[in-house]
Amino acid sequence: MSGQMRAASAFKFDRERVVLLGSERHDVVIEDIEGGFAVVIDGQSWPIESDWVPGQPVWTGTVGGETVAVQVRPILNGIALSHAGASAEVRVYTKREAELSALMPERLEADTGKQLLCPMPGLVKAISVTQGQEVKAGEPLCIVEAMKMENVLRAERDGTIAKIHAKEGDSLAVDAIILEFA
Repeated sequence: MSGQMRAASAFKFDRERVVLLGSERHDVVIEDIEGGFAVVIDGQSWPIESDWVPGQPVWTGTVGGETVAVQVRPILNGIALSHAGASAEVRVYTKREAELSALMPERLEADTGKQLLCPMPGLVKAISVTQGQEVKAGEPLCIVEAMKMENVLRAERDGTIAKIHAKEGDSLAVDAIILEFA
């Protein structure tokens, strides 16, 4: 086995980054300075000192000589930062990652406001409404059995039933459409 693996080499950290702060894009360079490092944002250098390690919920340290404490929470592809009542979502990319990220289509959330979705995998035991029926908030719409428990699904607001997609005895997955409102 000897000679088959390449020698270990030091990891080279890419010093040029792109930071997306909400919808704002900033080109950032990380510089080594005496006693730590500095972040250069839009031509302005900010010396940073901290003993923080990833996973700790609060970042504490100094930025430009000023003491700062920031709450840090992980989010998809980034972190959420909160400080002094303000919060922002931050994503840090290499230049190449930022180029590729810009090509990704934005994910549009489905408009499910006019649909009753199955909240858990289960069996439709009863449909309590008919197509065209007007319902009031709190009125039972259907019963879904999951793990031997019957769950009554009720109307969140007043409306009219436009279409019923499921029938009694159907086995539904999570987020399957049971019925639609007009």
